[in-house]
Amino acid sequence: MNAERNDRSTHLFAAAIFISAFLLFQVQPLISKAILPWFGGAPGVWTTCLLFFQSVLFGGYAYAHLVARWMPVRGQVILHGLLISVAAILLGILPDPSWKPEPHDDPTLRILALLAATVGLPYFLLSATGPLLQRWFSVAYPGKSPYRLYAVSNAGSLIALLSYPFVFEPALNMNSQARFWSVGFCIYVCLAVICGIRLCSIERSVPVPKVHHGQQGHRRPRRFLSWFLLAMIASSTLLAITNTVCQDVAVIPFLWVVPLSLYLLSFILCFDSDRWYRRAGNATITCGLVAVLCWTLMFKADPSLMLLVGIHFAVLFFICMMCHGEISRQRPDTEHLTSYYLTMSAGGACGGLFVAVAAPMLFPDFWELHVCLLAAAVCAVRVIFDDGKWFQLKIVGALPANAASIVLIVLVSTLFIESVVNYRESVSMTRNFYGVLEVEVDAVEKATILRHGRIIHGLQVRSFGGWNRPTTYYARRTGVGQAIELLQSRKRSVRIGLVGLGAGTLAAYGRAGDVLRFYEINDDVVEQAETHFSFLSSTPATVEIIVGDARLSLESERPRKLDLLVLDAFSGDAVPAHLLTREAFNIYLNHMADGAIIAVHISNLYFDLRPVVEGIADEHSLHSIAIQVPDIRAPVDPSSEWILLAEKKSTLDGKPTFHNVSAPQSRRILWTDSFSNLFQILR
Repeated sequence: MNAERNDRSTHLFAAAIFISAFLLFQVQPLISKAILPWFGGAPGVWTTCLLFFQSVLFGGYAYAHLVARWMPVRGQVILHGLLISVAAILLGILPDPSWKPEPHDDPTLRILALLAATVGLPYFLLSATGPLLQRWFSVAYPGKSPYRLYAVSNAGSLIALLSYPFVFEPALNMNSQARFWSVGFCIYVCLAVICGIRLCSIERSVPVPKVHHGQQGHRRPRRFLSWFLLAMIASSTLLAITNTVCQDVAVIPFLWVVPLSLYLLSFILCFDSDRWYRRAGNATITCGLVAVLCWTLMFKADPSLMLLVGIHFAVLFFICMMCHGEISRQRPDTEHLTSYYLTMSAGGACGGLFVAVAAPMLFPDFWELHVCLLAAAVCAVRVIFDDGKWFQLKIVGALPANAASIVLIVLVSTLFIESVVNYRESVSMTRNFYGVLEVEVDAVEKATILRHGRIIHGLQVRSFGGWNRPTTYYARRTGVGQAIELLQSRKRSVRIGLVGLGAGTLAAYGRAGDVLRFYEINDDVVEQAETHFSFLSSTPATVEIIVGDARLSLESERPRKLDLLVLDAFSGDAVPAHLLTREAFNIYLNHMADGAIIAVHISNLYFDLRPVVEGIADEHSLHSIAIQVPDIRAPVDPSSEWILLAEKKSTLDGKPTFHNVSAPQSRRILWTDSFSNLFQILR
């Protein structure tokens, strides 16, 4: 009977840890998606959120370590029970609209303050649950290893992450998701209290024996340093690769969830059993994948989207397996369990600080990925030679390995050097929360070019007679060019709203009496457009630049009676999902004049956005035509695709007639603020 009761009690501990981990990682994409539209849908939103979560995780582990070390068991149970009860009473995780940022607010500080005020306390207490309840478990059941519970914890985290984009996001709106999470937190409170009561009821008559794992001497400072550095490398790589992928694809929960899931999966495998991690084999694969990624970045190879993303995620997984496998090999006995987790969480938090805070201040480009690849390469080489099994009594066999190691490190270093040289050759390169902007001179085209990531956001020809000619995706033959000329043929003056400034190319269409109102969230874009390009200064039209998120700005303004609204706010090649939802178009339509046109730029390497815009058109009973023009001479006059929307069919039937109109498409997809699925539109 006692054995059966003990089994039930161990299951209670496992259930409490599982649910706490599930809630811990379910709230991350939930709250991040809720605030994403407030901050322009930038990749930095998720990076900043992860910084907060990792920092609070460290705080929770520190709390668990101090409580377990300095308080008696009964005191631990009472304190933790009171705190989680208070958190349940005060629970409210969705932020109030009053937290929406002002145009000149620092987005990083605003996000950190917002998260602290909403999910700070419950997340802190959930973070402490894993190490604290594992410590309670080791006291209640001496002789049983608590490290399997760490795998249970990570399994709960992984299930939470994978279920969010496929189950909760499409099935529930944001408020329903928050209510579900709150109910789960109350269940967790009940389980944790029951575990505490069970612990206090156990009579202790003999000292708790230590459960030993791995090597001895783990209290030496270099062991703590090893745990810290390995955790920091894994965490930094997670954030750096997530940033890179989101910059060129889209800022959506799915692309947050996959890399974080791989990160957690490596924890699960490495702490479940030693059989999953093979030192030399994993490190060798890591070396090969790092070399492939460096080659792709250095030579700007352009494979398919799935292959490119797959390479990045494979590199992340094997780097994390190596780092977490080495940490697991060095795990101490249960006496030092909380300090072990505390050191790991400190490394993870510092990795977040490095990528989210230090790197934007230190590097003008996303060089933190290069630093992570170099650190991982050095670590992998060290693991291969430390393992020794491949090289014992095989002196000749060691020579190719030495050569391969040297080649790998030289390759990563060369990638870094090439990036530095590119920076020095640029006219200007700036970086902030919203990404990297680079101004360069094309000697062949005699043009100044503005890039955001890999994508050109403006080009001005410097030859005589060409300096004020609209170029790239805004040339006269494009959809937006034809729309502007049509409206100008009908009216002596037009009012145009433009979401996204770029180099200010569309100002080249301006006439005396026209009003061009640009909405630009990134201060650096405004500075580059005014400093290195003359489109804005030379136009006879009236130019107004509103700094801040376009959707929030339009939402707060009185109706502008615009004749044309141009939606062109891509970051790199990322999809601005929050600008293409049903709710966003409700805001846009409130600002349109009679006979107005909305021009949506949908050129994209990886995704076909036309079904999404057509779905919006159906939802709001709008008429649409798609205008696709072929490439003539990139980058000055490349191919482009625009969709023009209007409330009246006659608006799009006027003279001059539109050229390069694409055939109608039957497929329709409606995006909302609660759901958008990129897999539906993958080319």
